[in-house]
Amino acid sequence: MSLNIYHEARSEPQIGQLAVAHVTLNRASQSKQTVEQVVTAPKQFSWTFLQKSYVPKETDIFVDCIQTAMKAMTSKDFTKGATFYHRHDVRPKWAQSKTYVAKYGEHLFYRN
Repeated sequence: MSLNIYHEARSEPQIGQLAVAHVTLNRASQSKQTVEQVVTAPKQFSWTFLQKSYVPKETDIFVDCIQTAMKAMTSKDFTKGATFYHRHDVRPKWAQSKTYVAKYGEHLFYRN
């Protein structure tokens, strides 16, 4: 989950990073999969199929992402069960069929 936060939301404020983490946790819970299975599932998160390195280049930021992941695992989900998100400047087709929940940082969050 720390890598997912790092690659998907490292430039976001902590609320945005936590929201991404909760999406990951919500997907895992709903699908009865591990966080690793959710993150590495084909075409679920852009960084996993854009062939970005799994090795973080900014170790200090990655340490913050680890701490954010820990906080997400020990805090209440404030995203109202969000399981999807995208940057505000992207218009994915799937968003039309989801329920908008909120905007955190630069991302819009949705649930089924």
